[in-house]
Amino acid sequence: MTATDEVELKHQGDPIAVFDRWFAEACETEPNDANAMALATASASGAPSVRMVLLKGHGSDGFLFYTNARSRKGREIAANSQAALLFHWKSLRRQVRIEGPLTEVDTATADGYFASRTRDSQLGAVASDQSAPLDSRATFIARYEAAEQRFEGGAVVRPPHWTGFRLDPVAIEFWLDRPHRLHERHLFERSTSGWTSTLLYP
Repeated sequence: MTATDEVELKHQGDPIAVFDRWFAEACETEPNDANAMALATASASGAPSVRMVLLKGHGSDGFLFYTNARSRKGREIAANSQAALLFHWKSLRRQVRIEGPLTEVDTATADGYFASRTRDSQLGAVASDQSAPLDSRATFIARYEAAEQRFEGGAVVRPPHWTGFRLDPVAIEFWLDRPHRLHERHLFERSTSGWTSTLLYP
């Protein structure tokens, strides 16, 4: 980390702008999927679960990903909208943690992104009952082939339960590796008056 990095984190008023710069750098240095992020959700009773998903958009309005709303994570989001994200960019020795509530995107946004996916991915979304028990791989392949036949010669229709969610950040923490585990941690928290930043012990 350079002195410029440290000054920027301490005094930058907009953590989204810091994320933009870090994400752009990760896209240049990470060998695979710089947009991969761990998504942590919890059940209504507070039991947590975590998995990797892909960031499909971000900005002042939040951090966007897509999934099957009938999956385990989808059911947990319906029961408890609070969630957390974690980006780990090993090539840069940096992490970003983001916390906040999730809201579902509108139909037009979900339709637009679904239409941008490859046809095979669209058919896979139609064929999959994500997170449900599966008796054999052959069953899934048969469902995929049935979807192929169903939509042959036409556009694949987005299943209504395949949708997107946007996390509205209320806390963003930037972590930078330092020698001897004397790491840098900068926490930004949002209130009605805007963002404030705090330096944390590693």
